[in-house]
Amino acid sequence: MLARVHSAAVLGVDAYLVEVETDIANGLPSFATVGLPQGAVREGRERVTAALVNAGFSFPLKRITINLAPADVPKQGSAFDLPVALGVLVASGQLPPDRLGNTLVLGELGLEGDLRPIRGALSIALTARQHGMTRLVLPAANASEAAVVEGLDVLGGSDLAGVCRYFDGSCDIAPTRVDVARLMAATVTDAVDFSDVRSQASAKRALEVAAAGGHNILLIGPPGAGKTMLARRLPTILPSMALEEALETTRVHSVAGLLNGQSLKTTRPFRSPHHTISDAGLIGGGSHPRPGEVSLAHGGVLFLDELSEFRKNVLEVLRQPMEDGTVTLSRAAVSLTFPARFMLAAAMNPCPCGHHGDPTRDCSCGPQVVTRYLQRISGPLLDRIDMHLSVPPVAYRDLVLTAPAESSAAIRARVETARLRQRQRFDGVDGVYANAHMSARDLRRFCPVSPDVEELLRTAITRLSLSARAYHRVLKIARTIADLAGADDMGMAHVREAIQYRSLDRVGG
Repeated sequence: MLARVHSAAVLGVDAYLVEVETDIANGLPSFATVGLPQGAVREGRERVTAALVNAGFSFPLKRITINLAPADVPKQGSAFDLPVALGVLVASGQLPPDRLGNTLVLGELGLEGDLRPIRGALSIALTARQHGMTRLVLPAANASEAAVVEGLDVLGGSDLAGVCRYFDGSCDIAPTRVDVARLMAATVTDAVDFSDVRSQASAKRALEVAAAGGHNILLIGPPGAGKTMLARRLPTILPSMALEEALETTRVHSVAGLLNGQSLKTTRPFRSPHHTISDAGLIGGGSHPRPGEVSLAHGGVLFLDELSEFRKNVLEVLRQPMEDGTVTLSRAAVSLTFPARFMLAAAMNPCPCGHHGDPTRDCSCGPQVVTRYLQRISGPLLDRIDMHLSVPPVAYRDLVLTAPAESSAAIRARVETARLRQRQRFDGVDGVYANAHMSARDLRRFCPVSPDVEELLRTAITRLSLSARAYHRVLKIARTIADLAGADDMGMAHVREAIQYRSLDRVGG
């Protein structure tokens, strides 16, 4: 007898439908899985056999063939255990097929028949709805994640026996409901706040500008100046996520198995990999490509502390995702694209000893040593970092100040207002959510300059030898500064401040 169960698999961050076909025929007992099963899929036959017996069902001692269609696409993961088990039960006559129609099934089985969580439940739910499925049956641990998708009944099961009782009609499973509006409106208390930072008014201002426009920023200063402390507070002033952003970010973290029971990731991620990370760990990869740190930081902040200590080949792979907002991993069998629109925040010392330009301590490095140290960061990568900021050491009198500093909430309110202006400006422009995302064509449309401003920009480009990309970065930053000021047009003051945020260009010039 032949049985068909609808299931799905994840490829990259997207999912595709898989039809699990089960055929039971007379012959010597065997259990074969075809359709390019890999790793955990092949091992699933042992889990399915034990789970069926331990759940009280009889395992047919016949010739069992499982086909995973389409058969020309490699299948991986353990999510096919449940649909294979149901297929065996239907094909052997132990379970009626009546309620399997228009239902997507997936889940990993334990040896006792318990259902264990899987990866990529949100992507699978979106694909199920897209293909007209009305029900999704999966482990209870993933139900709230998948229930974020409207128009689909998500049924969470705890074990194989309970799922089988649902399909034979002897009991029902209540669909899981999630209040997406409540999740999006929920406020999270941050463990850190800008009110903890003493002094550093210029650095706070620069981070506010970076957050308001989604700009990449590099903090340069001596040890102990507070670079890391400032960068770790950057997510606390970023604007709230829209539902579309939250869904995209949740999909990436779901595929990576990092949701930790969350239904929807509504806070912007902050990723801070160690400088010993490999290029595959940063960009993503592996024999079965998984998202790297740049994709896990999608919609949030990628913080690279001690930037000059990262291997050069690792840093250079950042250039394409910083420009395009995506990462494409090409392998012999498949090419996958992961989202990677993040804000880069980086920190580094100005020289090997860390005290070049420090008014309180002498630098032991010569000019050539300082130059070689800064050249560890390539020019093309620096060009893609919008803002370069020198962070001075904090004086003792500022450390002992008791007056409260401005909170993250106050700064965030100004950032939200600036982002609202940008959303209104870019309404209908595909792929542009903030000033940092503008293309050269968008700059001509949204950033016209007066003759006085044009003359100032011409002087700056000539003296600093700015590249075309750096010139565009200055315009984007100036547009953000004008948005924070509530100005419709960019003025001289906005452009002057933007030019000040290209400190390494001034050094190079």
